Amino acid sequence: MRAWWSGTAAALREADPEAIVARLTVRLVETHPLNREEQLRAWRAQIPVLVAALRLRPDTWQVLLEYPLLRLGRRIDAVILTDRAILVAEFKAGAQGFTPAGRAQVDDYALDLRDFHAGSRAHPIVPILVAPGAVAPPPAWPLFWHAVVPVLDASASSLPGLLGELADRIPTPAHALDPVAWEAAPYRPVPTIVEAARMLFQRHGVAELAAARADAANLTRTTAAIRAAIALAQAERRHLAVFVTGIPGAGKTLCGLNVVFGAAAGAAFLTGNLPLVHVMREALARDARAQGRGARQPRQETESAIQPVNGFLKDNLPRTQPPHEHVIVFDEAQRAWDAAFGRRKFSYDGSEAALILDIMARHRDWAVVVALVGGGQEINTGEAGLAEWGAALAARPGWQALAAPGVLVAADPRQLLFAAAPAALALDAALHLDVPVRAIRSAAAAPWVEAVLAGDARAAAAIAATQEVPFLVTRSLETLRAGLRRRARGLRRAGLVCSAGARRLVADGLWPAFPHMDADAVAHWFLDRWPDVRASDALELPATQFACQGLELDYVGLAWGNDLVRRGGRWQPRRFAGTAWQDSRAEARAAYGMNTYRVLLTRARYETLIFVPPGDAADATRKPSEFDAVAAFLAACGAGTLEEPAAEPEAEPPRSAALL
Repeated sequence: MRAWWSGTAAALREADPEAIVARLTVRLVETHPLNREEQLRAWRAQIPVLVAALRLRPDTWQVLLEYPLLRLGRRIDAVILTDRAILVAEFKAGAQGFTPAGRAQVDDYALDLRDFHAGSRAHPIVPILVAPGAVAPPPAWPLFWHAVVPVLDASASSLPGLLGELADRIPTPAHALDPVAWEAAPYRPVPTIVEAARMLFQRHGVAELAAARADAANLTRTTAAIRAAIALAQAERRHLAVFVTGIPGAGKTLCGLNVVFGAAAGAAFLTGNLPLVHVMREALARDARAQGRGARQPRQETESAIQPVNGFLKDNLPRTQPPHEHVIVFDEAQRAWDAAFGRRKFSYDGSEAALILDIMARHRDWAVVVALVGGGQEINTGEAGLAEWGAALAARPGWQALAAPGVLVAADPRQLLFAAAPAALALDAALHLDVPVRAIRSAAAAPWVEAVLAGDARAAAAIAATQEVPFLVTRSLETLRAGLRRRARGLRRAGLVCSAGARRLVADGLWPAFPHMDADAVAHWFLDRWPDVRASDALELPATQFACQGLELDYVGLAWGNDLVRRGGRWQPRRFAGTAWQDSRAEARAAYGMNTYRVLLTRARYETLIFVPPGDAADATRKPSEFDAVAAFLAACGAGTLEEPAAEPEAEPPRSAALL
């Protein structure tokens, strides 16, 4: 990414401010149709403040104006590169410029550079909120200079002195910051699925959404394979089912959205995950309102592109004509229900996979079903896994299939597409995603979770011994909440999650009954911010697996219920009935219980903090020994301990302190 204007401090001082504004305006006209006059006024006010502040600073300092942050869809007002630090400045007009929202915004910009800009990891990053006409409080100088320091406030009059103090206080590094290398360094953001939907809806490509630790090859290779399969099916008039498999958090949904928004005309993204539908639709509608475009047209477009799968079935089953879409992307395809569940729940004659294939087969020329499959994530009764798709295809010889080789070798028969490869199946290794992109700072999260749920403490501990795993355990709910609040700086989002079966968490003050079918409740939880008490970062109402599967948070507080306990050296899923726990003896029900915790343990982008309740010796439904065994096993697997640090004096509480 390149700033809209870049030059040394000397060049900024010598340039005609109107020439700089003109150059910025060209980029503004190219990219933003609205609010141009307001932006021009802001630049004309900001540039003289920067010129004055840099008058006594070294000529070699580099100034970048309007530096784009693709993941956030925003631009940093100014980045100042000194020889030893990266200064991130955000300007706010008015006398009341030092607001919690403004501080959170500039803090988030600095955190974004730290996480995703390769040139920003070896030097301190200093976020500065500049309110030119306000009275700036004196800085509470940090005791150390590392990573992203707390936000500093500055006015037009105090900014020159603040820059001077920063130059004096920040230690000289072993290697000076090279502005040219910094500007050339890659910026590789890892967006949330909601951020990705926003970007793809605006026609940005998946190649721009690369992982911070690796290049975009994993995602772009899979996306290219899907597009090539669609093109071949259209050219050769085929009916083709494409199966995209992958570990949790590897980007399956991202690839599917890219196909729908960026590649295929007449394509739709179908999902049985209603919370995902509600959140993405509402996020795009809010974006449209914020841009002054009105929400009606974007909402209509997204309702066509992102559909609940059951709505698609209801619309098309009574008809004989083919649907509008030649391509459908079926998210969480492993959750497609079997025929017995379809008859009982919806009075449909056939499994969900069979019904989808039959509807798309009405296209006489060609059709493609792209099935996104998350292994081991079936979490509800009737969810039949990949095997049901294999059975439906075997009964329909007009269909061909394309998948990665792993669909033939899974240990769980529900995750086998076919027991043996039929002639109608072609294999392509590019259709399996095995590089995690959700977990930002650790690639060890997914394999560690697999080892933990397999009951293999030795393997999990070995992973934790060589790589830092982002899991910490506490026995205190208040310590959990405090830990989440302390970590969720800037606009990072935290929230509580729990299993819907963890019924006795109510005794700890948590109600495991999130209204995941309520569109407004889901949208408020995932999109709104504190002090809205309905928001996730209020840390009041935990989302269950049904609400958060397919979505994610930056920091997750998982409340571990005793619906999954250790017994005889193994995990035992169970359900609460009446006044007592009952073991889940049926194989499918036990698998759903294990998969629930797989989903919950893989929702975090940064860290998962796990609260294991202490239990109550007087309550037979909350035996302390059962919780102690879970906590001990997680510790044996290498999970760290979350401790509340000693209180430190602060001149200005962080945004999240208001939650305390």
